[in-house]
Amino acid sequence: MKRRTFIRKSSAGISFTLIAPGLWSCSKKPAKKKPIRFETYTGGPTLVPVTKVTPDDGFYVHTYYDVCPFSPSDKYLVVSKLPYEDQPPQYGDKADVCVIDLENHLIETVYTTRCWAHQTGTMAQWGASDNLIYTNDVIDGKGVCVEINLKSNEIRAFEGPMYHVSPDGKSVVGFPLDLYDITQRGYGLVAKDYDSPPTLPVGASETEGLWKTNTQTGRASLLVSIKDVVDHIPEAPPREDGTYYFWHSKFNLQGDRIMLVQRCLFPDGSGGRNVNVFTFDLEGKDIIRTQSEPVWGHGGGHPNWHPDGKHLLRNLKPDGKNERLCKVPIDGSEPIVLSETIDGGGHPTIEPSEKYIVTDIKYHDPDPVVRIRLINLVDQSEEAICKMPTKPLYREKGDTAELRLDGHPAWDRKFRRVCFQAAPKGHRQLFVADLSSLF
Repeated sequence: MKRRTFIRKSSAGISFTLIAPGLWSCSKKPAKKKPIRFETYTGGPTLVPVTKVTPDDGFYVHTYYDVCPFSPSDKYLVVSKLPYEDQPPQYGDKADVCVIDLENHLIETVYTTRCWAHQTGTMAQWGASDNLIYTNDVIDGKGVCVEINLKSNEIRAFEGPMYHVSPDGKSVVGFPLDLYDITQRGYGLVAKDYDSPPTLPVGASETEGLWKTNTQTGRASLLVSIKDVVDHIPEAPPREDGTYYFWHSKFNLQGDRIMLVQRCLFPDGSGGRNVNVFTFDLEGKDIIRTQSEPVWGHGGGHPNWHPDGKHLLRNLKPDGKNERLCKVPIDGSEPIVLSETIDGGGHPTIEPSEKYIVTDIKYHDPDPVVRIRLINLVDQSEEAICKMPTKPLYREKGDTAELRLDGHPAWDRKFRRVCFQAAPKGHRQLFVADLSSLF
């Protein structure tokens, strides 16, 4: 095949060479590593040592609470440095993907992308080794996954979008990145027109859905269409003019099933986001809807895989009133309430022994504060790992709740440390709480 070279429309002079159908490559020079002064947080009481690991030269976030920012060896942290924090992203503006060396206190910018959002950063995450990082970028006007090889300094661009990388690094899955903003702001990464994000036709598309990309070939294929999944909703919709979309998608730790969030929007705004959660195998077969609250209401929130790969952890209201942390079997059977006395909420994740859950809560006291919560399911107790000031919603500037800064606590690979977000000095920073003494 004759090779051709093209310049990415979204990036500053980086040329990619076509090396195979759907796969492009370029090389980069390694950036200079800069020292960071890690700081122990002393602005208030903490349950365990808490350390600020990002410098004061910008606005830093990790990806999301359900995507591990720690490298496979737990020695490094992948983070996003945003260009600003007090306005929605403008199409074409750039954010940096950075690697923090947690042992030697160094930071390095490994890629610059024009595909980012305040709630999910650049979607940067690790592959199967400390050498590989995946993020998204806009190439020829389309949001696609990019692989960064830290060892060879090669960058490869694929056909499909990425929300999550498989544990073995052989594939990535994702819904088109320009279709996220229509159901909720702050997670979309590509939409050119902020005021009029792209939409799908009414109904459940047979040609759009969750795309799976082979990281060896770069080729993408439709794993499950929206219609494939919607056909597994037994309840009829309240009206026929709804439009169906997908949302978050994630492999379990075992790498044998994928979780998917599905939503539906009606022209008059009824029905809310209609959160349904499904799981299926790696071929897009054996589609099962997990139990939820009423399908056509806005019930439940923040589903994430349990480490056992057979359950999800989710906020639900089993009694229709009180939000509880629930363990949800993926076979569609009834959720298991993990505590009848401890409030659910926030962004919960659980460690394998099922003793501890970490989650967060945001409140005003009188300024916005985020509390990182440690829930002990054995003792049925809750403690605050710490409380820190965080970002307001900027409501005075309009409907920009997407600019909020939630804690989004995320475990490391050994479930001994937690990385979370806060803004004790007024700007977005990342912190690591060391819980190893509790284990």
